[in-house]
Amino acid sequence: MIVEDRGIIFDATTKPASERIAYFTSLCPTRSGSFFCGFQVGPSKHAATSTIRLCRSRARTRTWQEVPARFANTWNDVPGSLAAGEMVEVEPGRLLLFTTWFDRSDPDRPLFDPVTEGVLHCKQLRAVSTDDGESWSGWEEVPTSGLTGCATTGPVLQWPDGTIAYAFESFKEYDDPKPGRHGAWLLPSRDGGRSFAAPVQVAQHPEHKVYYWDQRLCPGNNPGEFVALFWTHDLEKKKDLFVHIRKGALKGGKVHGAPVKATTIPGQIAAPLLLPDGRLLAFVVNRGRPGTMTLWQSRDGGATWLERDALVVHTHDERAALTQGAENIDFKQYWEDMGKWSFGHPAIRPLGEGLVLLAYYAGTPTCMSIHWARVNCEG
Repeated sequence: MIVEDRGIIFDATTKPASERIAYFTSLCPTRSGSFFCGFQVGPSKHAATSTIRLCRSRARTRTWQEVPARFANTWNDVPGSLAAGEMVEVEPGRLLLFTTWFDRSDPDRPLFDPVTEGVLHCKQLRAVSTDDGESWSGWEEVPTSGLTGCATTGPVLQWPDGTIAYAFESFKEYDDPKPGRHGAWLLPSRDGGRSFAAPVQVAQHPEHKVYYWDQRLCPGNNPGEFVALFWTHDLEKKKDLFVHIRKGALKGGKVHGAPVKATTIPGQIAAPLLLPDGRLLAFVVNRGRPGTMTLWQSRDGGATWLERDALVVHTHDERAALTQGAENIDFKQYWEDMGKWSFGHPAIRPLGEGLVLLAYYAGTPTCMSIHWARVNCEG
């Protein structure tokens, strides 16, 4: 594999202070040939005024322009912030946009409560566009059936039979005194996102001692099949484990397949993609020293991942004042570090003819842009 080309999707260095931090990266191809990139933008990570932006490329991803649409931060007249902008084309020309809205009625409240370890009250929302992303409907709530502390976690799954599935995770809300119970979920829809079935659990540790964070999934070869990768954190051992994987299928309102298991890939968030030749790719952020964004490949469906086959796409000099290392992680302080990291959030999409498009954010603690890279997987 080789990097054929790279560039900038959203250049934060040219923006005002209110738009200097861009992250929560997503990618979406459309039938018209356009490519969209969604991301969160604000004056800082997890800012009370953060919103989402979209950029679009009509030139095979070489050049990108900001979409003029702007998105309301309020929900039922309550001020909030928007995190993530995951898109999917459910019908020719009909796009859905999903985001997580956080309650910012008290702008001094941080996203994470260091006392209860819960997150701000939130809603999952979606909007619709029928004009190639130029304009969007108002927000509508996506029901999560009583699950709380929820957040968008990656691409919307889509299968040839028209089924889609919105990926999110649940935890606990800001002022909830009960212990956290993290879970990874899918919310299926068989009518183009007009309605959703009950949430389907993808991963949850039976004793809640391990968290399967930030799931990223890609569809398999048959309807309902998927591959999921997880940033995996062991609460008892106070450390991140290797990236974990689950291969399964969504059938009859449940996930069927093998349980979650470890890979040999070091790192945190990992985005999978299944190639037509059967290779499974994983675009992974690793916050070691130095930090890296690496494209891994498996030739046996995820059973083995050889380091010699991996491609380092980006090497990062993390300048943030972090407090946590690789071992003996203080969970509350780790949340603080998440708000300081200056690179990550891998996204991956196929371009055809052995090419894939990658996107991620990278920069300094005071200015983070959205980057792209095109990789030839036959090189």
